[in-house]
Order: sequence, then structure tokens, then C-alpha cells
Amino acid sequence: MKDTIIIKIDTENIDDKLIEKCAGILREGGTVVFPTETVYGLGADALNPEAVKKIFKAKGRPSNNPLIIHISKAENVLPLVEEIPEKAHGLMKEFWPGPLTLIFKKSEIVPRETSGGLSTVAIRIPNNSIAIKLIEEAGVPIAAPSANVSGKLSPTKAEHVMEDLMGKVDAIIVGGDCNIGIESTVLDMTAETPIILRPGTVTREMLERVLGESPINLSMENPNKVRGESDSPGTKHIHYLPDAKITVVQGDLDDIVAKINELRTEYEREDKKIGIICTDETKNRYEKNMNRNGGTLNRHGKNMGSVIIKSLGSRKYPETIAVNLFKVLREFDKTDAEIILCESVSDTGIGQAIMDRLEKVASTIVQQ
Repeated sequence: MKDTIIIKIDTENIDDKLIEKCAGILREGGTVVFPTETVYGLGADALNPEAVKKIFKAKGRPSNNPLIIHISKAENVLPLVEEIPEKAHGLMKEFWPGPLTLIFKKSEIVPRETSGGLSTVAIRIPNNSIAIKLIEEAGVPIAAPSANVSGKLSPTKAEHVMEDLMGKVDAIIVGGDCNIGIESTVLDMTAETPIILRPGTVTREMLERVLGESPINLSMENPNKVRGESDSPGTKHIHYLPDAKITVVQGDLDDIVAKINELRTEYEREDKKIGIICTDETKNRYEKNMNRNGGTLNRHGKNMGSVIIKSLGSRKYPETIAVNLFKVLREFDKTDAEIILCESVSDTGIGQAIMDRLEKVASTIVQQ
């Protein structure tokens, strides 16, 4: 058990001495959790194999799962890769710093511990002032997967990190909530046509506008036909395991609401503890049959049990839904809900990334 140091840093007034303290831990081969715009990352010196092994130990993560290297400037890519494909330059200019990870053929200085034994390397520049300062001060590229125990939900708040990793890492930077809330888009640049290995808030449409061609999307294509060696960070093994069983209901919105209310009634008859994840537009359609204590009333006015209802936000603002997704799922982990019934969202734009994460947490998907 480590004596984990908690270090609070104000993003609006960054204390250079605190950054230097954390950077020193990284240079000495230690582990530091830090905020990014997507989720909190568990960082170590990407070029130090022994330091990288500490990431896997802390997370309980298989060592053949590649890690994303975080850098502070685009020029820092050069020592880490064999070459930068022509198509990558426009993407780096447009989306870095930001939630886009690019996969390149790696150079010899990137250890196999960081690349998961692959000949490729995943790299991005985070759009977070604390992260950038930390990387610059450390003077080394930082390998950093999400800062959670493997199989748990990615952390968007420092308190999530402390729940999972206290005593397992050297330091945790408390630097506010993550403002995107889901992991970065991962794009494989080693293929002739770039391949989206993991969808995120940099959408297929946004990539197409810069590339001048539509990238292949593994969630829409047959992966066996297009995937080469480049497995994506965070997708090679089971990624999310919430405590409750989750049923995601897809279809037209009215049909989704009707099906969730139908399933809710069935589970209440079985005396199950139920949660509902919905949106602002539909929340009152689940609440209308509830009494003041959160119980559901049948047509005879009899209480059928309690239901916890949480909204992800408005369907008009999918960015808000993305920010709230992991936070709400973690909130349910602190309840006694056994079954969670969840609305789907449109799988266009950012909605595709949201649905990718929902499908990963789902025990069952119901199509209406």
C-alpha cells in the first residue's frame, strides 16, 4: 500500500511548485494521476518500462493493452514515431490539443510495455492546462490510461479516482471536473484509409471534413475486414462493469419510454430495486406515477416499490449527456439499484460515442 499524496491545483492559478513536485515523481519513475479534458489519467514516464509497469499494477490491467502517450507539443511526436503520415498533419493542426488520439508506427525508443507489444503507438495532446504544465515540467512523454481500476468506469472527478486508486499510486492531482467526460476518439493512421478504433467527441463527420475522405468506422464496419495490428487503448478487454445490470432500450422516443415503463412494472413485481437513466425531455413521463417517497403507484394506488430516476441532460445538447454519462453511472454504483433501464440516444455525431459507451455497459439491449 502506497502513501498516496493528494495535491490540489487550481486550473485558473496553477502553482508551479506543486507541478514541479508531481513532475519530479514522474521523472523518478513514479505514478501521478492528473486531470484532462476527457477523463482523469493515470500517468507514468512513457519511456521507462518499469514506471509503465506500475500503471498496469495499479489498475489491475492486462499488460498487453496499449497505452496512450500524452505530449505537450506536436513536435514531440517526431522521436516517438517512424514517420508522420501526410494525412495526420491536418488532423494534428485542427484537433490538437484536444480529444483526438492518433496511432502511428512507433519508433524504437517506445518500449513494448507502453505499446502493449505492438509496433504502433497512440499519441495525443490533452487540452487541459494542468496536464500540459505537468508534461512540460516532467520533460518526458507521459503514458496515461484512465485513472480507474480496470473494469470500472472512467473517472471524471477526482473523488472517483480516490475511490479506486488511493494507496495504489504515488500522487493524485485534484484539478476539477473533466469537461468532456468520455475518452478521446482514437484514429489509426497506419492504414491506407484511417480507421476510427474508438469513437469520441471528435466525430466521424469532423474527421472527414479535414481528411477529405470518410474514415472507416469499426462500429459500423466488419472489424475483421479492416482491423490490423493496431488495437485501440481501452478496447482490447472488458472495459466497463457497473454494479447493476443495465438494459439499454433503443427505438423511437415514445416507444423507448413505453418499453422502459413496461419493464419497470415487470421488475417491480419481482421486488427489484430499479434505476432509470433518461433525458430531460422524458423524466416527467417516468415520475408521473410516483408517490412523494419515490415509490411507484399501480392503478389501484398501491405502492409497488422505489425507483431512482436520473437525467443525463437534454437531447438538444449531446455534449452535456456525454459529460454526465460516467458520473451518473458512478452515482448509481452508490445506490442499491439492481436493474438500470436506460434510454438510448441518436447515434449520429457525438451520440455515436455515447452509444458506444452505453453498449459496453449494457447487459441487455432491447430494440423497439
